Amino acid sequence: MRGESEVPSSDDGFTIPVAERVKRLPPYLFGKINKLKYQKRVAGVDVIDLGMGNPTDPPDPLIVEKMSEALSDPRNHRYSVANSVANLRKEVTSRYWKKYGVRLDPDSEVVTCIGSKEGFSHMCLALMGPGDTAIVPSPSFPVHVYAVMLAAGNVIELDVRQPDQFLSNIAYTCEHLYPKPKVVVVNFPHNPSATVIEQDFYVELVRLARKYSFMVISDFAYADICFDGYKAPSFLATPGATEVGVEFTTMSKGFSMAGWRIGFCSGNSEMVRALSTIKGYYDYGLFQPVQIAAIVAMRHCEAAVDSIAAEYQMRRDVFCDGLERLGWEIERPKAGMFVWAKIPEPWAQMGSIDFAMKLLDEGGVAVSPGRGFGEDGEGYLRMAIVENSQRLRQAVKQIGKVMKSEEITADK
Repeated sequence: MRGESEVPSSDDGFTIPVAERVKRLPPYLFGKINKLKYQKRVAGVDVIDLGMGNPTDPPDPLIVEKMSEALSDPRNHRYSVANSVANLRKEVTSRYWKKYGVRLDPDSEVVTCIGSKEGFSHMCLALMGPGDTAIVPSPSFPVHVYAVMLAAGNVIELDVRQPDQFLSNIAYTCEHLYPKPKVVVVNFPHNPSATVIEQDFYVELVRLARKYSFMVISDFAYADICFDGYKAPSFLATPGATEVGVEFTTMSKGFSMAGWRIGFCSGNSEMVRALSTIKGYYDYGLFQPVQIAAIVAMRHCEAAVDSIAAEYQMRRDVFCDGLERLGWEIERPKAGMFVWAKIPEPWAQMGSIDFAMKLLDEGGVAVSPGRGFGEDGEGYLRMAIVENSQRLRQAVKQIGKVMKSEEITADK
């Protein structure tokens, strides 16, 4: 038996040696805000949460009805097929043809993911390794950076807010970096900055991809949420796109099915096959009733997607009108679920994290600080328009009170 002296003390306990890939991850800059938001809710404070693009609208009732029906069939509770049922992939290709004029092979050019975030992360694992480099847009949606890092790749962040300059910077980087970047990530409509592009952007991107031999991953998560007649172009609608890249889409936004975790990767067959291989080792695919409901959604609920987009446009106008009355300079987004707003003076001097903490602590409004999306995001806030118009008006009112109280304090 082990003696008392052999029992490790609390000061000399067992150490968990986590992998270097975990140590490489930067600090989570939203942590302080999430902790304060939790504390306030525990204390009974009604926090208006504009921090995360988490849809509050329910899916079309037909989708829920089909899900309930599928749940009652015991056969649907077995292990699913990793790359999804064939009819679901056929619906994806049908929707691409109807919306964008793109023809895809459902058997070799489409794979279903457990949300596009999972698919993107596993695609990076399938394509990248030590010494490989990916160019990602900045300000950066965190997973675009972290997924590359977790795959042991290197990240180069390029400012995306001037798309023509972004393309020029891609070309410059490819000319001067050795080895050349292996992957370029694009995300339009962009999260967080709401930057949008037209089809000619992708024509040039495909040309650069061929010239410099990099693969393209297009994150098309906000494809369905467009305003003022704008229609977000699909990367895959560009001639030659399927030769050089893939596109990720999701049912989280337009179909209001975020918690259902349904995403798709479509495009280059070799890249799709690589992702399918990785997924074959890691997961058993989507729960089959979810797949069945998704088929019905794409077949019969396109009108609901249009309705959701119109609702977001109304919320955008309500929220932007209110912020403009407070003196904020707002560039109204043409697409997406976020308003990307420059913090007005003198509050900008606080820094985006401290100002976001102030709005939450004193105003009960949670927002995402721009610094959480990298250095290029400093001085901005990302505010989700996921709450209804009444709640957004209340959020503006509470933001105004915080700003007014600061002015009064300064006058004293």
